[in-house]
Amino acid sequence: MKYMTRNSAIALIVLLILCIPGSAGAAPVPPDSSITYTITVGEDGTGIWHVEYRTLLASDDDLNVFDNYAKNVSTLYLPQFQDLMQRSVAQAAAATSRKMEITDFSGDTVIQTSPTGRYGVVFYSFSWRGFARTGDQLTIGDAFAGGLYLAKDHTLIIQYPAGYTVSLAEPAPDQVRDGLIWYGQRSFGAGEPRLVFERSGFPWLPLLLGSVLAIIVIAGLLFIIKKRHRNEAPDEPDGAAVPLSEADLVSLEEKIIRLLKTTGGEQYQSEIVKNLGLPKSTVSATLNDLHRRGVIQKVKKGRENLIRLT
Repeated sequence: MKYMTRNSAIALIVLLILCIPGSAGAAPVPPDSSITYTITVGEDGTGIWHVEYRTLLASDDDLNVFDNYAKNVSTLYLPQFQDLMQRSVAQAAAATSRKMEITDFSGDTVIQTSPTGRYGVVFYSFSWRGFARTGDQLTIGDAFAGGLYLAKDHTLIIQYPAGYTVSLAEPAPDQVRDGLIWYGQRSFGAGEPRLVFERSGFPWLPLLLGSVLAIIVIAGLLFIIKKRHRNEAPDEPDGAAVPLSEADLVSLEEKIIRLLKTTGGEQYQSEIVKNLGLPKSTVSATLNDLHRRGVIQKVKKGRENLIRLT
């Protein structure tokens, strides 16, 4: 931790100068420390960087040094970090011929206690627009113009947008868990790690299945409503009753009685009309006559009459 009392205290983020050839490892890193770089890349090519520097506070002297460092994060070390990254991004933009910009710098410190000891943790974050190349594919790597070096106990995590799959990863990550993960100690060549992401196939399939399901549901509802309307349709005359002679009236009454007998003594009025093939008004007038004479009963079922032999 004594390294943090000098200007080289910025060494805790020196490994971030990934794009400047020969800069990696240019300054010492405090002992008993680890650094995790997490880069979350969006579809627009912006990379959100989060850097976590963690060092063991084994003694009160370590704690005092870290407290002094924490007091100067905003006024001293964050501006140094921002200046280093601005120069790095400028060189990356020149090497890739792509417009780049970094914004939203922030820095913070915290002391954490765990079963393995007490640790001082420093957080840095910023947004790097133009970090990845966009188009039909999302490509990462050309911004690392000067290569990348991960020291021992250092970790690089690159996370990509949902809906994308990895089509190329050189070199292969050490682990895949909430992103692609590489562990130090290792050196990457210029433009590495190189990653290519593609959209997952058939992105329209869920939408198509949802549309088909909606059509099926709507069709089913319309069928149910139509059927219910047909079954519950009131037995109203559909026009003037057809005049019947006395012989025809007797014949129709006999047909209705025979029809009721063949169906167990009862049937809905709408079914009687359907079976006889006559206008509803004609059948209704005949049923009313049979009802007055006590030959049949009319039992109301919802909006329809159930005709029953007495």
